[in-house]
Amino acid sequence: MTIENLSVNKSFGGWHKQYSHYAKTVNCDMRFAIYLPPQTSNGKKIPVLYWLSGLTCTDENFMQKAGALRIAAELGIAIVTPDTSPRGSDVADDEAYDLGQGAGFYVNATQAPWNRHYQMYDYVVNELPELIEANFPVSDERSIAGHSMGGHGALTIAMLNPERYRSMSAFSPISNPMNCPWGQKAFTAYLGKDKTNWVKHDASELIKQATHFVPGKVDQGIADDFLSEQLKPEMLTAAAKTNNYPLELNLHEGYDHSYYFIASFIEDHLRFHADHLSK
Repeated sequence: MTIENLSVNKSFGGWHKQYSHYAKTVNCDMRFAIYLPPQTSNGKKIPVLYWLSGLTCTDENFMQKAGALRIAAELGIAIVTPDTSPRGSDVADDEAYDLGQGAGFYVNATQAPWNRHYQMYDYVVNELPELIEANFPVSDERSIAGHSMGGHGALTIAMLNPERYRSMSAFSPISNPMNCPWGQKAFTAYLGKDKTNWVKHDASELIKQATHFVPGKVDQGIADDFLSEQLKPEMLTAAAKTNNYPLELNLHEGYDHSYYFIASFIEDHLRFHADHLSK
């Protein structure tokens, strides 16, 4: 459980810190960032929001672009951002941006050569929280959120582990990956051609089957270039209605897929999670 500190920055009275560590689940060194708000200075253990980023991103995108740290400092919530995939010269990769390094899709790969390293589901659900809770003044009260590929990861991970997360949220999630090009490409490579193995990683399918509900919030920009082909929020809405799932989905005129959109509404998401983490 040894971790190496890579950088430290004071922000809004708290500390943004970046670390590297060897991760057994993915069989390589991984990097993550954590924001510890000022409330941790008195030794109080605070809840954690795990943020899962999208294709091509690292731990840095959200921390630097989302504008979340001021609100996290006010609310007393720690934020943890893992990388989006295993990385390294011996880690399988692909020339395309939507497969391989930077595109782990938060699943446990079963197909070679991906299965040697791409166990991102186990990393996010088990190994990373265990490390965070052992090394920082945080509690085991958790919520999870993400963007795009990370929105897919946040929703599916929360619904597969309702006992571990108080709430879930997403910006522009890949809502029905079984039926979009990004998801079909990644799931075929990582999980194989048998689509019965894909269902538990599709938020629209999981939401129809859920018996234990994790309160959810989704925001989607209508000017998003990926809206109709890749994201398909209408599938998520339809699935939630069939099961009376407590999911709030908001559509926003003029907003795209970028961090300008995330920064515009991240405060709403943090306050949503704070409400559930405080219960």
